[in-house]
Amino acid sequence: MNALSQSFYTANALDPRSVLVAIPTFNEEAHIANTLHELLDNDVAMLSVKIVVADGGSTDRTCEIVTRLAERYPNLELIHNPDRIQAAAINRVVETCAEAHHEYLVRVDAHAKYPRGYVLRVAKTLMVHDAAAVATVMDSVGDNCFQRGSAWAMETILGTGGSSHRGGHKSGYVDHGHHAGFRLDFWRQTGGYDTTFIANEDAELDYRLGMIGGKIWLDATIRLDYIMRATAMKLAKQYWNYGTGRAQTILHHKIQPRLRQMVPPVIFLVNLFSILLATTFPMLILLPVSYVLILAGTALFLAAKHRCKCALMAAPALFIMHQCWGAGFLVYMLRNVRRWV
Repeated sequence: MNALSQSFYTANALDPRSVLVAIPTFNEEAHIANTLHELLDNDVAMLSVKIVVADGGSTDRTCEIVTRLAERYPNLELIHNPDRIQAAAINRVVETCAEAHHEYLVRVDAHAKYPRGYVLRVAKTLMVHDAAAVATVMDSVGDNCFQRGSAWAMETILGTGGSSHRGGHKSGYVDHGHHAGFRLDFWRQTGGYDTTFIANEDAELDYRLGMIGGKIWLDATIRLDYIMRATAMKLAKQYWNYGTGRAQTILHHKIQPRLRQMVPPVIFLVNLFSILLATTFPMLILLPVSYVLILAGTALFLAAKHRCKCALMAAPALFIMHQCWGAGFLVYMLRNVRRWV
């Protein structure tokens, strides 16, 4: 631990023992050891932070790895999350592991890479800002060609939709961001995550935080590397769930969707009906063709920028993101149409 990072959380008397870290896992044997080492190694103050891994029934070596590391790090604990989903995992950590001296909750995802000092910087930011929650910026990364192409796609407005927590560089108060930390008093006021949400539980909780006067501070100087899904199928499932979760939030709270949130459903519908009606109105086929050409052009631009053929995978990745998000959103809306009124 260098002097700069040490002074960051000691000069203003942040007690590391006031921080509780929750890590939801399910079949994360490829990542969990690295994640824990990134948090715990080379920072003696982190040995005073309670870290709880809540596992949703992994069938790989995730639990074995955590149990082995817990023998080395007494502040590391493994609990089981029978509900499996991430929202339930975080709730269970707070319900079963939070003690009276815990003031701050930091959420860590095993599918990411964290810089040294991340946890305590998040807690420190919660302490110094008038905020109920802190969001940090995710910089997308990947190992295989598809992941790298997907990650570079997230550099573009077509991939992020303008989300400030996706590669942004501006700090400030936001309505929603990647969940990094919470003040536990606000967390308890909201009741934590709504476990009926399999996705978008973060945005739904952010809405409820706003309803009770809680502010969310996005700190663009605190960043993590988010590992993109390794295959097209996994990316498709992820974005289907994203679209479904967003629709669920809109219906649950009867709120108006933002314009950028309606773009994927509109793209999906335009492509679908243009193809279905193309035999009657041949000119309509120009719409999906133009869309594909835009994606291809974006991929070619990224390939030239990064001088890597893997960037060409940005085109299918963007297609999957748009179509699966839009389809998931629309299917949920149609299945729950009675809740519109």
